[in-house]
Amino acid sequence: MNPENEIDWQAQLDSPVFIEARELQVPDAETPATISATIKSRRPKTFSYYFTPQEQLLKPKRLAADRPAIAKQPAKKREHPKQHTRIKPPGDVIKLGDRLFYLLQPPLESLLGGNTLEFPFEPFPYQYSGISFLFPRNHAVLADEMGLGKTMQCITTIRMLIRSGQLNQVLLICPKPLVTNWQREFETWAPEIPVIAVNGNQANRSWLWQRDQTSVKIANYELLTRDEHLLIDNGLSFDLVVLDEAQRIKNSNNSTSKVVKKLDRKRSWALTGTPIENSVDDLVGIFDFVSPGVVSSHMTTSHIRDEVQDFILRRTKDKVMTDMPPRLMRDAELDLSPEQWDSYTSAEKDGVLRLNDMGDEITIKHVFELVLRLKQICNFDPSTGASSKMERLQADMEEVAASGQKAIVFSQWVDAIVDIDKKLERFNPLQYHGRIPSKKRDGILDEFKNNPDRSVLLMSYGAGSVGLNLQFCRYVFLFDRWWNPAVEDQAINRAHRIGAAGSVTVTRMIMANTIEQRIHDILEAKRQLFNEILSDSEAPRQLGLTQDEIFGLFDLRSSTGKIKPKKAA
Repeated sequence: MNPENEIDWQAQLDSPVFIEARELQVPDAETPATISATIKSRRPKTFSYYFTPQEQLLKPKRLAADRPAIAKQPAKKREHPKQHTRIKPPGDVIKLGDRLFYLLQPPLESLLGGNTLEFPFEPFPYQYSGISFLFPRNHAVLADEMGLGKTMQCITTIRMLIRSGQLNQVLLICPKPLVTNWQREFETWAPEIPVIAVNGNQANRSWLWQRDQTSVKIANYELLTRDEHLLIDNGLSFDLVVLDEAQRIKNSNNSTSKVVKKLDRKRSWALTGTPIENSVDDLVGIFDFVSPGVVSSHMTTSHIRDEVQDFILRRTKDKVMTDMPPRLMRDAELDLSPEQWDSYTSAEKDGVLRLNDMGDEITIKHVFELVLRLKQICNFDPSTGASSKMERLQADMEEVAASGQKAIVFSQWVDAIVDIDKKLERFNPLQYHGRIPSKKRDGILDEFKNNPDRSVLLMSYGAGSVGLNLQFCRYVFLFDRWWNPAVEDQAINRAHRIGAAGSVTVTRMIMANTIEQRIHDILEAKRQLFNEILSDSEAPRQLGLTQDEIFGLFDLRSSTGKIKPKKAA
């Protein structure tokens, strides 16, 4: 090209871009066509995004004098391979700036690995992943199996969000027995964050609700229902509302669920190890709080799985804790003692006859009464107190105590716990159930942990299946079976969790050829319901302990044929 016809790159920056044709030479056979042009450039338009610098995201640590003693302890190092956990944006984030914010953040291990945040021990790799899952989400369900540290992951994420200025007011709602446990966990994992438990009389609670200086408020579900007017009518708003043991709101029609869904909030998180206990309706109830409208009970299983996959994170111990001691399951199938067998057969025969005589007037309540009666006989003979389970438990406790270990025994009845206590007196048992005042429960747990002469703790499923850390126990006995396998798993995971002293042996006591055996077979099938929604595997569509299945425990027939159940009044 002729130098005289070169492009002129000098231009006024504020002028529009234009191309001016100066000369067009008609090419001959040897000369190509050329265009002489001048391009005047304009200043390029630029976009800027502000990203929180790391030094602002992680504020300087407080003076030692202002920090609780637990934070002074150096973190215990675990040997983990170097990780690079990135905080990925949720699927519903579409703005370029929002997505770039997470893309340009350093790895989570870098953010949490410095001296600005102190921990009692270094998080596991899967816990880093859990934190990175929660951090960017306004709607989230952390559904890790019990014992994997959902509490720690939640608190650490809250800590990061508060320090980065994204949270100011947090409300955490949990069952009443777990309020003090959450306070202790905040003291351990985020000692600099102000935390209060809302309690006391109405005037005191009203004052606590209005305190803006406190970053985190903790309230129990029952109190929240009583204080609905203090929250809703006064227009209280929260940056984040967290539900612990979120299966408490699985029934969308109960009063607790209705109040929780009314709360004014920007973010909604749910923590539960059992997002599905009986049917997919449980998951729908939780999502009515987390992200209303995402799922409904009319959807197919595969459709629900697709819709919730960006909102829910589920890990199990066998997948992420490869170095965790194993859980050893053993089913103790026992025969009824002669005294129990006589009482059982008589009660079952008479009970079935009465139900058959009721004909079409029979309800689910009538069948349950018989089931409960037979289950109680499987524990103890009502006349003599004879019990094959008790004989087996006494023999096993001899071995547990002799080895210097500790055991937990679960039962669904407090009266059964009282009877077991008398039979195990030489092992200095402790009781933990609904009749024990909540103020005394922490003392019972401390006594059990620290007194070597206390070999066994007798617990009810209702009081002891959630929120307790008893990882120093090596043995768990299910003296009788609960209706739902998820509740049993929660109970087992009181001992089989992070920090377990060793392998945990779980003994499930089942009386052969009885109602317990029949229920056990149904419950084993019911465990597969988790996989139907929370994994890629397929499972039968209906695995809950339905009304028809309960009636199927007995062959109920009238003179006109098989009895069809009616709903209880």
